[in-house]
Amino acid sequence: MKLKQISAVAVSSVLCAQLAFSKNTSLDSLSDTLSQTDIASQISAQLDLIADSVHFVHLEEGLGTSPILDFVPATVEGRLAYLQRTVPLTYNAQVQSYIDVYSTERYRRYLSRMMGLGQYYFPIYEQVFAEIGVPDEIKYLSIVESALNPHAISRVGATGLWQFMYATARVYNLAMDSYVDERKDPVAASYAAAAYLLDAYNEFDDWLLAIASYNCGKGNVLRAIQRSGLTNPDYWAISPYLPRETRNYVPAFIAMTYMLGYHEEHGIMPDNSDDLLLTTETVWVQKFVSFDNVANALGVDEGIIKSLNPAYKRGIVNGSPEFPKRLILPEVPPQAYSALYAALNTQSGIPTVMNASDNTGGDKTFIHRVRKGETLGGIAKHYGVTVQDLRAWNNIKKNIIVPGQRLSVRRQTAPAASGKEASGSYISYKVKRGDTLSGIAQRHRGASVSAIKTANGLTNNNIKPGMTLKIKVD
Repeated sequence: MKLKQISAVAVSSVLCAQLAFSKNTSLDSLSDTLSQTDIASQISAQLDLIADSVHFVHLEEGLGTSPILDFVPATVEGRLAYLQRTVPLTYNAQVQSYIDVYSTERYRRYLSRMMGLGQYYFPIYEQVFAEIGVPDEIKYLSIVESALNPHAISRVGATGLWQFMYATARVYNLAMDSYVDERKDPVAASYAAAAYLLDAYNEFDDWLLAIASYNCGKGNVLRAIQRSGLTNPDYWAISPYLPRETRNYVPAFIAMTYMLGYHEEHGIMPDNSDDLLLTTETVWVQKFVSFDNVANALGVDEGIIKSLNPAYKRGIVNGSPEFPKRLILPEVPPQAYSALYAALNTQSGIPTVMNASDNTGGDKTFIHRVRKGETLGGIAKHYGVTVQDLRAWNNIKKNIIVPGQRLSVRRQTAPAASGKEASGSYISYKVKRGDTLSGIAQRHRGASVSAIKTANGLTNNNIKPGMTLKIKVD
């Protein structure tokens, strides 16, 4: 990583000036009191001192005849200090222990893959974080969370790139139903993660404490602060009072930030072999459209569509005019426009059973009596719903059911395709930091605060950054 560059001549001039001022004299008087040999000796000594903390690399290609010195701090502590922007990148033995692990040959290959995937995911994170007001460097936390795998599921059920638990995902407005799990959606989940982190920072006024709370919850951080007996402590002061996993979580994040910030110095280069590394574009889908129809229209493998849209569970984009859905596609060549247009406007792939959270059909709730040997997973598969739905409908905290237990199951008939257009049209609006309902209504012709609240089921005027609102406009 090229951190700072100055010419060799400039370095010599600065050193001579430092020598002169250290003797309270001018450069002219310096030459009177010191021989050229003495000056050379002093400069050499100064260079030796600087070399203890800085690597000098001569870069001559493309720079004419004037060599360039590239300053790279030699110590890990110095490098972290140079890398630090908003989030404190503290150096200590815990951080060093993770750097030692990440520096092994085994992890080099892993980090190379993370850098390759990061070329796709990091620009998404950066754009969202900049919009919400979260430091850019927190993007590396997603590697610690999920290894940049949108399908990652932890032992306790945390899911997606940002590892949201079901309840927390609901709080931050991520949709989870029979068709989609937005915890796996890179854009939607990033907005939710940014909103959580900003909320935590506003509560703790410390980014490392906000990051710690992302792992163990705000309640655990508050209890650790109370147990410490300190007023306004930083993360390291309360670390001994946090859960073991969280005590390792923040050092791992700092070490990951260091390794990717200085990847060249550790011989790590991006692995560019992943299918995600394509030029992509976004379309908004207003019908039920199957991945295979879109793939056929574009002449690409359906697996590419799936990898770019990991949140859709059934290979179906369940869009509607009221709730258009995002679809990420490889760059579409002009000759495929007509075929793609036809695919996106042909209703396809609608099964008989729909999730109850989709309000485009009629609900029907009935009871299933659990038989011996049945599991939630098997019951969910039988009815075409998800385990998460069954747990939510029946207030089940764990995946434990017993014979004779009665479970509510909700089914919904799919809407019939119709060419009739609804009066007016809807757009999706992502709430930004500082937005208010009145301000949003003023910016959209025909919208009103009451209409926005009704369309989105809001009971008050409280909105949070990252929320998606449906707005009817003229």
